[in-house]
Amino acid sequence: MAQELKASAAKVQDSLKAMGLEAMVVQLPASTRTAKEAAEAVGCQVAQIAKSIVFRGLESDRPVLVVASGINRIDEAKVSDLLGEPIGPAQADYVRARTGFVIGGVPPLGHQEEIWTVVDRDLLGFDLVWAAAGTPKAVFSVSPADLVRAVGGRVAQVAA
Repeated sequence: MAQELKASAAKVQDSLKAMGLEAMVVQLPASTRTAKEAAEAVGCQVAQIAKSIVFRGLESDRPVLVVASGINRIDEAKVSDLLGEPIGPAQADYVRARTGFVIGGVPPLGHQEEIWTVVDRDLLGFDLVWAAAGTPKAVFSVSPADLVRAVGGRVAQVAA
């Protein structure tokens, strides 16, 4: 018998289905909160983890999502240039309020509101990437091309 998905993971599964993606959310016994933990849990390279990091537009207060390769540190200046305004870190309560998800489980899609998104070009070098699926123990795999299509993100070099 398949384990029933937690509500946040089910929301991500519903979003994937609504976008026509056949990706399946998987709940794991081990934590996937960090890129390293996620890679260990699914047996892939850390670089194949599509980590979702939320920033805050410092002028507009709008959320900005960067979906980056798990090995890359995000260059906030590059993202600020793409957005056209400076960005800064988003606090946990802001992330939860704007996305509907907790830090450590923020998926690249299925958010409470539309979020301006940029996808790390380095993810396109893989056949398959893994992303958080709403909880710190849920993930899904997807092709980078399908990920970009699903999030409507702009592809750019974001690594520091």
